[in-house]
Amino acid sequence: MATIKEIKELLATVTELESPVFLELEKDSRSGVQKEIGKRKKAIQAELDEDLRLEAMLSYEKELYKQGLTLIAGVDEVGRGPLAGPVVAAAVILPQNCKIQGLNDSKKIPKKKHLEIFQAVQDQALSIGIGIMDNHVIDKVNIYEATKLAMKEAVSQLEPQPEHLLIDAMKLELPISQTSIIKGDANSLSIAAASIVAKVARDKIMANYDQEFPGYDFGQNAGYGTAKHLEGIDKHGITPIHRTSFEPIKTIVSETSKR
Repeated sequence: MATIKEIKELLATVTELESPVFLELEKDSRSGVQKEIGKRKKAIQAELDEDLRLEAMLSYEKELYKQGLTLIAGVDEVGRGPLAGPVVAAAVILPQNCKIQGLNDSKKIPKKKHLEIFQAVQDQALSIGIGIMDNHVIDKVNIYEATKLAMKEAVSQLEPQPEHLLIDAMKLELPISQTSIIKGDANSLSIAAASIVAKVARDKIMANYDQEFPGYDFGQNAGYGTAKHLEGIDKHGITPIHRTSFEPIKTIVSETSKR
């Protein structure tokens, strides 16, 4: 009779819920065997569910494939809302029908998984571009225009240049056909790939700023207006990376200049 360990190794090779291996092993009355069968079935179901989710997130790409377009770039940004730091955009061209396990809107990916999925995108992408607009640009042209500039910069770095852009809720003044998708990072794998690239790139920038400007907790809050960040402003004042067109920074700067 096979040991539980041997059965576990056998089950690891099974990839279908209808496999005859399950029918055979279910005759084994040992609780340990039944437990391993349950675990393997659950894992296979999870893999099937994930494949269906990824397939659904390729719907926009698949419509474009039908039109003969294959170089499709997803474009997304992070950092519109923070009080400090840049807005960062990324553009990513994935191979046709590329599915990356766990890829989703970066806000839905656990932080501990960010680097792993970012690495998977980097390994599989045909091309990646990153655009960064700092707080000075944001203050000069406003966050919406700065976001568009960052996106254009990211797209310009792509080689080869894309045939079509899938963009998260934006339209860019570029001579490339494009589709603007509401909540695109949750509905297109290409945009989701751009979302995680932009997120990881910006988090790294803010972690470096945390070393340069200690006391604001930038490594944890990424420049958003958390209690620790606001406390840091009260104690240490405004830094060169704060957005002076954003409240409450705008008021603080105004009041300081009056003194």
